[in-house]
Amino acid sequence: MVEILIPEAEIHARVAELGRQIEADYQGKPLTIVAILTGSLILLADLIRTIQIPLRVALIQASSYKGATTTAGVLIINESFAPDVSGRDVLLLDDILDTGHTLATLVRRMADRGALSVRTAVLLQKVGRQEVKIEPDYRGFTIPDKFVVGYGLDYDDDYRHLPYVGVLNLEP
Repeated sequence: MVEILIPEAEIHARVAELGRQIEADYQGKPLTIVAILTGSLILLADLIRTIQIPLRVALIQASSYKGATTTAGVLIINESFAPDVSGRDVLLLDDILDTGHTLATLVRRMADRGALSVRTAVLLQKVGRQEVKIEPDYRGFTIPDKFVVGYGLDYDDDYRHLPYVGVLNLEP
């Protein structure tokens, strides 16, 4: 059972606000949005439609969750899609800031690849789980330490399709 935490309309309104803020901050700059697969795909699609400046879109695969687990494991990064960000301003886009390991690692990787600047944007920031000190430059919502699904977030590759963010009750 999934209990709605953030309704669809609230998500769309906040994503539009983030898009306007990002557009204003990156006026006249060579922006590349690098979305972290797979959870940020829905956010990426909705966000870039609200930004009315030229930008590039790239994808990178990184995950520390596997299958039906709800706790982070080893971070695996597949850089086969990694974009050329040399001389560009990069905005790393992720679905959720949980422990911070993924974002911190990818910020370093983008800087090492020659990005002019690297900022981060997340739909959700979970309270009480961070192990690495990193504050997102753009944040949709702050949420409690609950396991959430929907709007791209999954549990064992299910629930991504939900138009809202909900708390997944794993009790039988």
